[in-house]
This record gives sequence, C-alpha cells and structure tokens, in this order.
Amino acid sequence: MIALNTVWNPAKGIDLGFFTLHFYSLMWIIAFILGLVIMKRIYKNEKQSNESLDSLFIYSVIGIMLGARLGHVIFYQSELISEDFFSIFLPFSFKDGVEFTGFQGLASHGAAIGMIIAMYLYNKKVLKKTVLWILDRVVIPVASGAIFVRLGNFINSEIIGKETDASVGVQFVQDHYNKYEIVQLTGIKNAKDAYKAVGSDPQYAQLLEAVPSRHPAQLYEAGSYIFVFLILMYFYWKTNKSEQQGFLFGLFLLLLWSVRFFVEFVKEPQNIERADWLLNTGQLLSIPFILIGLYFMFFYKPKTKLS
Repeated sequence: MIALNTVWNPAKGIDLGFFTLHFYSLMWIIAFILGLVIMKRIYKNEKQSNESLDSLFIYSVIGIMLGARLGHVIFYQSELISEDFFSIFLPFSFKDGVEFTGFQGLASHGAAIGMIIAMYLYNKKVLKKTVLWILDRVVIPVASGAIFVRLGNFINSEIIGKETDASVGVQFVQDHYNKYEIVQLTGIKNAKDAYKAVGSDPQYAQLLEAVPSRHPAQLYEAGSYIFVFLILMYFYWKTNKSEQQGFLFGLFLLLLWSVRFFVEFVKEPQNIERADWLLNTGQLLSIPFILIGLYFMFFYKPKTKLS
C-alpha cells in the first residue's frame, strides 16, 4: 500500500490568452536570471566590469542551450537528424504536419560541454585571463540553475523514475498517457481538459489506477543540486580555493556528476535499446566528467599564474 503516493498531473503553463508561458521555460528563465545575479556578485568581488558580465551572459545562454539541445539529439534521439531535422533547432515538430512543441529534449551532458566551449571562446575574445579562471566561477551559478532545470523536468513529467512501492512514489499521468491516447480514452477532444478530467473526475478513476507509481528522480536530483550549489558557494566565499586554478571546476564536476550517476539507478533509461546494460547512457557519460573533476582537484598543475 502506498500511503503518501502523489498524483502528478499539472497544467503545462500559464495561459496568458495570446500565449502560454510554459513552466519548463519559466524554470530556465529563473535559472539564467538567478545565475546572472550570482555572477554579478562574484564579478564585483573580482573587480570585473559590467560589460564583461553582459558578454558572459550572452555566451552562457547560447553555449548552454545549444549544447543541451545538440547533446540530447546526439546522445538520446539521433533519429531526429534524418526524420525531423529542423525540429532540432526550432520549437516545432514537422514530422506529422507543423506542431508547436516548445524546445523539448535538453541534455545536461551536452549543456556541460557547450558551457566549456562557450567559456573558452568568452575568455579568448573578452576576458583574456585563463579559461579555468572563468570556469571556476561560472560553475557556481550553473549549479544553482541545475536545480530549476530539474524542477522543470518534474513539472513536465519527464525524465521519470522507475516504478516503486515506496511512499515517495509519484503517478506521472502525463507521462503514462500521451495527448493522443488521453483524448481517445476519455473522448474529450481537448487534451488539456482530458488530463484534468482523469486527475479529478471519478468517472476516469480506472484510467488513473493504471498509472504506476514512480520515483520522483527529478526531485532527488534537484534536492542534491542544492547541496552542490551550497558547497561551491562555501569554497568560493569562505576559503582560498578559488585561487587554486581548476579546483572549483573540478569540485563541480565531481559533485554534480556523482549525483547524476547515482540517481540514474532509479531513473527509467532514456535509450530503450540500452535498457539491459549494466550502466545506462547517463551513467556512462557521467564517468568521464567525474574523472576530469578529480584530475583538476588533485593533480592539475597550472602552467600560468593568475593575473
């Protein structure tokens, strides 16, 4: 018996009449704005100019979003390249007619790679220090942003956990029934109304009972990333580790990807054909980041001194 089981069947966003602001998009907006506030404080402490901060924001947004999208396509949904190429870069699906989907499918591994490349270019064109100097500092707002991205995944009922009988289990209605199925099963033509009916109308209780209870893996990650963020903040503001090139960057990689590695054990694999592997794609991609983190924390010797 699941005493505290939660039914999760929320609205996708805020209807503004002419436009629906999706909660997932809102979480990304909050992540970037909060990151800008944190980085502004760090830049003030480092006596860096507001102009260089503005450039940093632009480089970060483009690098992280482009990297996250391409990472998802390359690692998890490569069929889009041949089946629906323009949906990779546009918030529309063209496979079965034109349909607005928003930007769905963003991989954190790709975001990490995109961030590193963007910071390399930013340092070369604007900052002109060392790439590790900016990476040691930018990982702090990135860690805070990861919290909100995972909350967005939870709201969207995506990246779900495996089935569980634990009291923390969540029934993800919108993951179990896609919008075409829910319309067919309820006879309600509007998918939004159909989902709402399944969650509240006793007439559709049987449909709700068929939805399995799953680990809220997104919340496990979001909660863990709070500690990653706080640890990084502590080491930056309360110790002199920011003077050790690569340490904070390495600590970020070690902590964040270790969390990702272990949470993956309770996640549904995103690659169905690899579901029987000992480690899934997310775990295999996390291992190199963890090893790189350990290298920068304990073995890296900078060739140049910070100015």
